[in-house]
Amino acid sequence: MRKRLSALLVVPALAVLAFAAPASASTGYHEYVALGDSWTADVFVTLPPTTQFTPLDCAQSTSDYPHELAGALGVETFRDASCGGATTTDFTQQQKLPLGGTNPPQFDRLTATTDLVTVGIGGNDIGLASAVTKCLNLLPVSTCKAKFTAGGVDQLENAVAATEPKVAASLQAIKERSPNARILLVNYLAGLPASGKGCWPVIPIADGDVAYLQAKFLSMNAMLARVAADNGVELVDTYSPTLGHDACQAPTVRYVEGLIPISTSNPLLLAFPFHPNGAGAAAQSEIVLDAVQRG
Repeated sequence: MRKRLSALLVVPALAVLAFAAPASASTGYHEYVALGDSWTADVFVTLPPTTQFTPLDCAQSTSDYPHELAGALGVETFRDASCGGATTTDFTQQQKLPLGGTNPPQFDRLTATTDLVTVGIGGNDIGLASAVTKCLNLLPVSTCKAKFTAGGVDQLENAVAATEPKVAASLQAIKERSPNARILLVNYLAGLPASGKGCWPVIPIADGDVAYLQAKFLSMNAMLARVAADNGVELVDTYSPTLGHDACQAPTVRYVEGLIPISTSNPLLLAFPFHPNGAGAAAQSEIVLDAVQRG
């Protein structure tokens, strides 16, 4: 792990590095490609963002879990296509970015010789990030759920259902481009309290809306599990091992930051709201590495 890790994470980080040599020797992966959105790119975990694989405005961290995994496995060739704001559409089309940059189609990094692929996608297709911001409220009154379920139609649940075939098609397309690759679909770590009870006003979302968003978050992860099973790829569960580290926990405990863009786990104390912090990135790295080794 890199210097960004807090003292609390030094021991786990060293434990991961201790397994790096045997993992490389036993698995023999040579060409690893990472695909995904901002929860894969771990935006703002390290600054400035790396431009080695993507434009600056992808906000990709040099210590996101793909970088850490590649280092631990000792792969010869590594390409990290993950980019903030990405959807499944950006796997096959150019992604136009907020500062004017353009990320090439993420699938362009895949080749016939790619033998390891991780995929973290779906949240932006569903619109969960924008839903969270729409649920912010200066008063502890639940209004967001009513808007998303007006007329008896659950907009976010429908979005989850609509995203399922998109993720499935993406996995099949990866198999076509890299037929010999081991593919791991990585779900989303625990960002909201499992109880559904929020922490207003620290995160200004009423409890009723937190419970609704948490239910949709679980629905999204359940969808990803189905897609993985139906398409013969492995699911990496980062959610279960990170329970109790949601955005409502203490600064030294949480893996995901809330509204305030500050994190004690990140260099310069800067963070991106409602995204993994340095501790979360470290947890992702350890979980995905363990999954690769167990395989």
